[in-house]
Amino acid sequence: MFRPALIISFALLASPIRLAHAEDRPSLEIVWPQPDSSIDLGNDPEKAIGIVVKSNFTLLPAGQCGTNRQCGHVHLKIDPDGDTCNIPGKPFNSMNSDFGGDLIKARFGHCSNTAGKHVIGVLLADDHHKPVLVDGKPVTALVTVITK
Repeated sequence: MFRPALIISFALLASPIRLAHAEDRPSLEIVWPQPDSSIDLGNDPEKAIGIVVKSNFTLLPAGQCGTNRQCGHVHLKIDPDGDTCNIPGKPFNSMNSDFGGDLIKARFGHCSNTAGKHVIGVLLADDHHKPVLVDGKPVTALVTVITK
């Protein structure tokens, strides 16, 4: 289910953390957009759309989780097999570590080709930006969209 390049790309964001116990297995899914959705990007320079995620983790701003080990935020990478949509100088396109919650921006304005087929990948990260692992693999979700 995990794409090797996505795992490697997200693994570069930070070093691994503890393994989750079976009873508190972290989960992450992309609720919107739906797979193969056609999305109008608009005319603003960021060409951003909102991505809605669902997780059994509490999603808070980085540094706000305290002792809650089921807490973190989300990192997003458009076209995670490469780096053509990353924010310049960063290994990702967006993250919700400043505000938390289930909404995160996908900034297609950073892509070399904004229109066309894209994969949106999200990674669950802990309070310190490290990937949350289950069975040694990062908790991720993917959705393919067509932008215009």
